[in-house]
Amino acid sequence: MKVRSDVLRVYQSIHIWTGIIAGIVLFIGFYAGSLTMFKGAIDAWSMPPSVALPQVSTDRLDELVSQALAQDGKTKNGFSLHLNDEHQSPMTWYQQGSERELSMSNQLWHASLDEQGQLVTQLSTPSELAELIDQLHRTAGIAGEVGHDQAGVYVLGVAAFLYFLALVSGVIFLLPTLTKSFFALRKDKGESRFWLDAHNLVGITSLPFHIVISLTVIVFAFHDQLYDGLKHVVYGEKPLFAQPAPDRTPYTLADLPKITTVLAKVQELAPEYQVHEMTFMNLDNPRATLRLGLYNPNGFMRGPVTDYLYLHPYSLKVSNSTIDQSDKGIWGRTVAVFFGLHFGSYGGDLGRWVYFFLGLSGAFLFYSGNLLWLEKRRKKQASEQTRACRLMASATVGICLGSVAALAVSMLLGKWLYAHVSNINHIYLWLYYLVFTVLVAYAFWRGAARAALLILPLCALVTFAMPITSVIGLLVPSLGLWAPHSAATLGVDLVALGFSCVFFYGYRLTRQRVFNGPQDSVWAIPVKEPVAELTQQTS
Repeated sequence: MKVRSDVLRVYQSIHIWTGIIAGIVLFIGFYAGSLTMFKGAIDAWSMPPSVALPQVSTDRLDELVSQALAQDGKTKNGFSLHLNDEHQSPMTWYQQGSERELSMSNQLWHASLDEQGQLVTQLSTPSELAELIDQLHRTAGIAGEVGHDQAGVYVLGVAAFLYFLALVSGVIFLLPTLTKSFFALRKDKGESRFWLDAHNLVGITSLPFHIVISLTVIVFAFHDQLYDGLKHVVYGEKPLFAQPAPDRTPYTLADLPKITTVLAKVQELAPEYQVHEMTFMNLDNPRATLRLGLYNPNGFMRGPVTDYLYLHPYSLKVSNSTIDQSDKGIWGRTVAVFFGLHFGSYGGDLGRWVYFFLGLSGAFLFYSGNLLWLEKRRKKQASEQTRACRLMASATVGICLGSVAALAVSMLLGKWLYAHVSNINHIYLWLYYLVFTVLVAYAFWRGAARAALLILPLCALVTFAMPITSVIGLLVPSLGLWAPHSAATLGVDLVALGFSCVFFYGYRLTRQRVFNGPQDSVWAIPVKEPVAELTQQTS
């Protein structure tokens, strides 16, 4: 395909500058987003197995609910039943807080039945580690609020728009050479050519994923503005989302149908789905609702983990559903499909692993894109790198790698401190922002090269310490640590071990570049500094 060179230069400039501007915050979003594919496993890994009470069979759930409702009046506000989930107690409800908003001080009651059929309860402050990682994914850790939403959501929305422009312009720029260089990884033509080929290969092969993510992030960030526009331009006086009239029939808790009856109703409505969770809300007022999380490992779901079916908890009349979108109109169906594509909630566990690696590949795209820009600037400079290049290099290393290190340190120390503090969630926050701020400051103070030689081995050591901590928990449980208690929690440790190997390999490559690469690069350390002194600093 023939494209004029001046047109290509325009698209190249658009690709470079939109990527540079948006890349750093999107790195955090993609890296954290890849981890959110396994939120349940991370939460289970972060808490001792003793927090969750033993599961009970389905035919005993009615007795469990009956005893819990009789013992604690707060259950009328709402409670959840967790079916066939080894990481969850069979029944939970909030003593303080709610599931509607993230709080560091939620208190959650757990309930089960003992062998004699008597109610067993315990109160805990649940770990919000996975939810905090999700917040990092949604906001890049940017604090503050704009209206009723977080400022970071809007920042990522703008970044996603620039990211979409970078994707389109990058494809146009690559079109003339795409057929002959698509799968080429030309290491014999220098490191920069190899990394450029790798950047292009990852970007093109995962292009559909990145287009979906960029568009859905824009919708997530600006949905209020989009819906307001649709309301005025398309729907007029008609409600955008029709709400059914509340059922005014007076009900009492004695009118609650049996759990087996509810399950039979779900089987009738969605025979291919499994009930993952049942959440009863507002049982003592006209807004009573039963939300069911329905899981289909072979289906396409619209929520982060499950589809949702909303019933009236007493009459079992359907009020809403993400399963059947036939009555939602073209806009509603399109949005539902895009949201499902964003969440990766299809294809079962294999689909989640694919999205996990796609998320990491996105983080690689942004990080490698910045490095390629810095290398190109180096070749254009006649002598020493400009201040702007050095600042960009420091920001790339400090913010990108600093966020990775801060998250890893928070996870590791959170596990060590869990048994010794009353609320681990505040520790997660303080550790993340403290480590992140220190590493970013260090990167700007000492430069990108020194910062990379500090942060990469730190990441390798901390992620390696995660499975070691679990081994210590197995050998010395008196320390307040615990070993993996399921395949999912063992998987967290194994993934951490894999990350450790990647970080150590990255450290070796970076160290080689620092000491043996071009001295006019932002990755070089002046020769006048003794190598022994620097080796001692980073060892």
